[in-house]
Amino acid sequence: MAILHKVASEDVGIRLDRWFKRHYPDIAHGMVEKWLRTGQVRVDGKRSVASLRLEADQEIRLPPAAETPVLPTQSRARPKQVDEKTIAKLRQSILLMDDHVIVLDKPAGLAVQGGTGMDDNHLDAMLDSLQFDAEERPRLVHRLDKDTSGVLVLGRTPSATAKLTAAFRTREARKCYWALVVGVPKVKQGRIDAALAKTLGAHKDKMQVNEDDGQNALTWFRVVDTLGRKAAWLEMEPRTGRTHQLRVHATLLETPIQGDGKYGGVEAYLDGVEISRKLHLHARAIRMPHPGGGELFAIAPLPPHMAETFKLLGFTETEAGPPFAAFEDD
Repeated sequence: MAILHKVASEDVGIRLDRWFKRHYPDIAHGMVEKWLRTGQVRVDGKRSVASLRLEADQEIRLPPAAETPVLPTQSRARPKQVDEKTIAKLRQSILLMDDHVIVLDKPAGLAVQGGTGMDDNHLDAMLDSLQFDAEERPRLVHRLDKDTSGVLVLGRTPSATAKLTAAFRTREARKCYWALVVGVPKVKQGRIDAALAKTLGAHKDKMQVNEDDGQNALTWFRVVDTLGRKAAWLEMEPRTGRTHQLRVHATLLETPIQGDGKYGGVEAYLDGVEISRKLHLHARAIRMPHPGGGELFAIAPLPPHMAETFKLLGFTETEAGPPFAAFEDD
C-alpha cells in the first residue's frame, strides 16, 4: 500500500531529493531516482523530479518499499568523529550567527562537500558541531572551492535555508571576492561575459569557455592596486555562479590568479617575489536578504597567506573601500 505524506511548513521550498534525505536518510539517492523515473514517487498525483521544490500541503506518495527496514549491511557509513581541536577551530571561524543563519569564514584548503575518493575531512561532515541549540544541523546553501577562503552562509532552519537558496538562485545574493593576479589587466574596470562548460576528455574537473553549449557567466571586476606591471589586486563580483568562474575569467584577462596552476599553469606564479604558492582567491563579503527580514551583510578577513602577501607587496585593505560600492552603477 502506498505511503502518503503531506508537505509540512518546515519543508516548504526544499528540493524533493533533500526531503528524502531529511525524512528517509537510509534510502540511497540512487533508489530515490529510480522511484522517480518509474513513477513510484508522485507529488499531488503527478510524476516528479528530484529538483522539484515543494509547496505547502502538497501530497507526496511513496512506494511501500520506503518503509522497509534497512539491513545493517545497507546502512550508510556515518562520518568519522571530528576531533575537539577541529571543532573548536571551526566554531572560531563563525563571523555571524542568529536564529536563522550561520556565516563562516571558511579556511583555504577545507572542502565544502565530499567527493569520490575523499575522506570525512570536509565541512559537510562537520556540520553537527555547528548545530548548537537548533533542532537540526545547519545546511549548506552555496559552495566555495576547496582552496578558496572566505564567507560561506549556512541555513539553521529549513525555512531559512529555502529562502537563502532562493536568494542565490535569483541572484539577489551579491558576493565580493579579492584576488591577486599575475600581471595587470589592460583595463582598470569592466565586465567579463563568457559562457562556461565542463571540458571534455581527461580533464572533466575543469571548465572552459564555450559560447555554443556553455552556461552564461558574467563577472564584474576592477583593479584596486598594482605592483608595477607584475601583479594586480582585483575586486571581482560574479553575477552568475558557475564552477570556477572567477578562475577561468581571470585567465581571459591574461592575468591568472596567483597559485592557480590548474588554469594558469606556470604563468600563475609570480616571479621574483617570495610569496605563498597557495591560491590567492578570497570571498571577502556577501550581501543578501536576511531570511528573518532586513539585510544579511558579512565581511571575512584575509586568510593568513594572503594577508602576508598583501603586507609584502604594500597593499592595505582600506584601499578597496566598502565592498560592492564600485559596482553600484553597473
